[in-house]
Amino acid sequence: MTKLLLDVDTGIDDSLALLLLLASPEAEILGISCTAGNVGARQVAINNLAWLDLCRAPEVEVCLGAEVPLIEPLKTSEETHGPQGIGWAELPAPQRTISSRHATDLWSDVARQHPGEVVGLITGPLTNLALAVKRDPELPRLLQRIVIMGGAFNHRGNTTPTSEWNVAVDPDAAKIIFDAFSGLPAERRPAVCALDVTETLEMRPEHLARLAEASGSTPVETLDPEDPIGTRSTASNPLVRHVTDAIRFYLEFHREWGHGWLAHMHDPFAAALALDDRWAETVDVTVDVELAGTLTRGTTVADWGGVWGREPNARVAVRTDPQAFFDHLITRISALARTLA
Repeated sequence: MTKLLLDVDTGIDDSLALLLLLASPEAEILGISCTAGNVGARQVAINNLAWLDLCRAPEVEVCLGAEVPLIEPLKTSEETHGPQGIGWAELPAPQRTISSRHATDLWSDVARQHPGEVVGLITGPLTNLALAVKRDPELPRLLQRIVIMGGAFNHRGNTTPTSEWNVAVDPDAAKIIFDAFSGLPAERRPAVCALDVTETLEMRPEHLARLAEASGSTPVETLDPEDPIGTRSTASNPLVRHVTDAIRFYLEFHREWGHGWLAHMHDPFAAALALDDRWAETVDVTVDVELAGTLTRGTTVADWGGVWGREPNARVAVRTDPQAFFDHLITRISALARTLA
C-alpha cells in the first residue's frame, strides 16, 4: 500500500486523478487538502466530497486550505473546467462534510504520524504545502517523497507564454517548495510532471467509448465534435455518465484553443506516477522558479547543463508511454465503475 496525501484544485483532470486512485487497491488516501486554483477552494472541497460519495469510497478526510495564493491575486479557470470545476457533470450534493482541520495541519499531522511513509501528490497550486512547510520546516524530511503536476520547461506555457497554470497561480509557493525540498537524497527528490510530458497524454473520444464498453455501460457513446455544445451523456453507469460529461467540456475547451478534439490528462498521470515511478523516464536536475521577470514570472527553469553548479532538487519526467497509460486508466476506472452499476 502507498500512503497518500492529496493536494488538489479539482478540476476535471484532478477528478480523473482522484478516480484513478480510488480505483487502485494499492492506494491508501490518508487525506485530501483543497486549494483555490481551477475554482475556489470551497467548491474544490465540494467536488471532492461529491466524487467520494458517488464512488462509495471509504471515509476520507477532506480539508479546506488556502483560498488565495500567498501574494498573487487569485485567478481561477472556469472557462477551462466549467462553472463548478467538473465540466458539464452535475454530481449529487455530497452527504459528507468538510473537515474542521485546516489543510496545513493535515499535511504536518499526517506526515508526523507516518514519518517516512507518506507520498504527497500535488495537482494544484502549491500554496497549502508551502504554508505547511513554513509552519513545519521538517516536513520535507518527514515525507517519503512528493509528486508535483506543474511547470513547463522545453514547452510553451498554458497560462502565460512560458508558465504552466499550477505554478502561475502561486509562483511564490512553488519557489518555496523547490527550495525547501533541496538537499534530499536522490530517491526522495520531488517528481515533477510538467507540460512537456503531460501534454503527450491526449484523451480522445475513443478512450471514453472504451471506458463505457469496459464498464458495461450503455449506450457506448462516441463524442462527436459536431454535437451541440454541452450535450449530456445518457450512459447507464453513473460514473461513466459523469466522467463523460466532465470530459466533453474539456474536449470543447481544447478545441476552442486550437489543440483539437482531445483533452490533456495532466493530473491522472501524476497520480499514476505517485503509485509507481516506473510510469516515467526522469532526469535529475535543478529546478527554480522565476519571480521577478516582467514577462516570465511563474516560469519554471531547469538547469539541464548544470551551469548553476547546484545539486539537483527534482526528478523531472521527460517521457512516458501514452498508450500504456490510457490502457491502465481505462482498466482501473472501468473496474470501479462496474461496482457502481
